[in-house]
Amino acid sequence: MSIQAVIFDIGNVLIEWQPERFYDSVIGAARRKKMFAEVDLHGMNERVDLGENFRDTVMAQADATPQWHDEIVMWHDRWIEMAAPAMDHSVRLLRALRRANVPVFALSNFGIQTFAIGEREYPFLEEFDRRYISGHMGITKPSADIYKQVEDDCGLPPQSLLFADDRADNIAAADARGWQTHLFETPQKWADRLVAEGLLSPENAQ
Repeated sequence: MSIQAVIFDIGNVLIEWQPERFYDSVIGAARRKKMFAEVDLHGMNERVDLGENFRDTVMAQADATPQWHDEIVMWHDRWIEMAAPAMDHSVRLLRALRRANVPVFALSNFGIQTFAIGEREYPFLEEFDRRYISGHMGITKPSADIYKQVEDDCGLPPQSLLFADDRADNIAAADARGWQTHLFETPQKWADRLVAEGLLSPENAQ
């Protein structure tokens, strides 16, 4: 079936998401590794992605682990430094698809408040035809229901959706529903896939 919409994940597809890199630069790799071993920071972040309040969730974790209090607070106060920089080639692909009149959606695990911060920093996050943000939906990838909600809302057949995500588990869940998928590794490989599908010309995929 021909592709009727292209769906982008955001973290590590359009914006680099590298908390470990941020902490390495601030407290050093050794202390970062110790902190991440002692505190489930990604689990904390998943609760935010499910819709819990960003500040309240981070501060509660900081209070619960006083030995890392100040470092955990950075997750809130300096979050935008972890979600940076934008991946410029991917952003160009998003815009090229829209110029080619290809509907473009976002499907991302993202908190309500963190997405609002992202919108202020990255205006291209407002350029999608439809946005499916986990915090607002109350469910995260790779749960099957989040993909079903996308299908139900957009009204397009699963086989007509082309989805790019950097996580293999998210791709596998989309595959199981019959979506066309692309495991994102680099913007150039994604560009090559869009050209191969006839959605963009080589010139427009630069």
